Amino acid sequence: MLQSASTERKTIILTNFSELGLGPAIVNSVTRLGITEPTPIQQKAIPLVLEGRDLIGLAQTGTGKTAAFGLPLIQHVSKETSRPEAKTVRALILAPTRELANQIAANLKSFCKGKRPRIVAVTGGMSINTQCRNLASGTDILVATPGRLLDLSKRKALRLDTVRFLVLDEADQMLDLGFIHTLRQIAKLLGEERQTLLFSATMPKQIEVLAETYLSNPERVQVTPPGKPATKIRQSVHFVHTRSKHHLLEKCLSARADDVSLVFARTKHGAEKLMKQLVAHGFKAGSVHGNKSQSQRDRAIKAFKKGEINVLVATDVAARGIDISGVTHVYNFNLPEVPENYVHRIGRTARAGAKGEAISFCAPEEMKLLKQIEKLMGVPVPVADNSEAGVDGSYDPLAIDPKDIDAAKPRRQRRGPPRGSKPAGPKPKRGEKRQEAKADSANKRRPRNRNADAEGKSGQQKPRRPGRNRSANRSGTAQPQKDKGRRGGKPAQLAS
Repeated sequence: MLQSASTERKTIILTNFSELGLGPAIVNSVTRLGITEPTPIQQKAIPLVLEGRDLIGLAQTGTGKTAAFGLPLIQHVSKETSRPEAKTVRALILAPTRELANQIAANLKSFCKGKRPRIVAVTGGMSINTQCRNLASGTDILVATPGRLLDLSKRKALRLDTVRFLVLDEADQMLDLGFIHTLRQIAKLLGEERQTLLFSATMPKQIEVLAETYLSNPERVQVTPPGKPATKIRQSVHFVHTRSKHHLLEKCLSARADDVSLVFARTKHGAEKLMKQLVAHGFKAGSVHGNKSQSQRDRAIKAFKKGEINVLVATDVAARGIDISGVTHVYNFNLPEVPENYVHRIGRTARAGAKGEAISFCAPEEMKLLKQIEKLMGVPVPVADNSEAGVDGSYDPLAIDPKDIDAAKPRRQRRGPPRGSKPAGPKPKRGEKRQEAKADSANKRRPRNRNADAEGKSGQQKPRRPGRNRSANRSGTAQPQKDKGRRGGKPAQLAS
């Protein structure tokens, strides 16, 4: 198990950013944004990061983790008097998704005004040649996704041996998306003397293994137990069949027409189909998922922030990249297959101390997923009353038999006769199938006789198409030609 020294340190509550050790310029920039009091994760993490200690930060989404590592990182980088050398990077922040990486870069730029450090974001879906040009003059803080960072490194567009600060944000989702091998390749390119920070909302066993690889004697900061959602989120679940989910969602959205709602679907095709159905029923909706290009996803999120659309349908790819303070409701149209993703989904609401509501739709075949979510949080999700919403198709979860749940799952249809069924007709004798197969293959190899086919159909031989006979004139009579014979032989006799 990973050891930490956080238990030996006394907890000191600091009520403003100046007491945390941040400089006046950064404090003034944060105050202009309307942020006056640090959150619990910021109170505990910022002093440790300023001291140069490795850190593991565990907190829910929406608690200010970006500022917890971003503010001290800006102060460290701002102390440098010289500009970074060509293609070098001083601080590296890794994020699992494009939306989250762009959001982190935008927040860091808002934290520093005036003489700001050079902050660059590189993600997939954008021109890699443009990103190479942006990195050519050196970078103070680089925010990147693991895949695109590795591609740029293979192109010799940047050097990672000069990185002195490394931040792994949302590390648990990086493991869920399969970035563990990419992270190991990146670790070989980094310098040995560096400060490493790891932030996550959950703490699975793989995170501990990752921390032992990257961190050295880290401090552990934990605001709430891992897997716990924000306290100001009101949760509820509707037990409704899959065929009635669309009707229930339309009822809920119509009752709250002025609210800003985020709807989560399980698959990319399901999210796009659900968005088109909502638009067909008069809702201002957009979608964000993996099949959308980066420009399309950016336009949808921008329209959602500006209020041009008030319903955004997304998959889990956007569960940790959308930071919009005005989201009032989160709908789980499909329950996530990974229980930790439920915490990240509903964390899109009730951000920055606001209140929010999370509503989930649970079909009979999703009962096991709901049990896993409740086990992770340690508390049951309150059951909503479907009668008030006026939705047909609800059911009693206590009256559902587990056999019926398995029977309700869609299964792949098997081609051919069912197993155990006997073929019609007498059973062929031994060797007859092999002879029939040989006869069929012989017929396929036999060249086709078009004249024979014509005779079989009409009973008369099909007239042969005249070829290019130079010995025949236009009247059809053949003209004798001289036979030159073979070279070196005697000439042939002309026909009389």
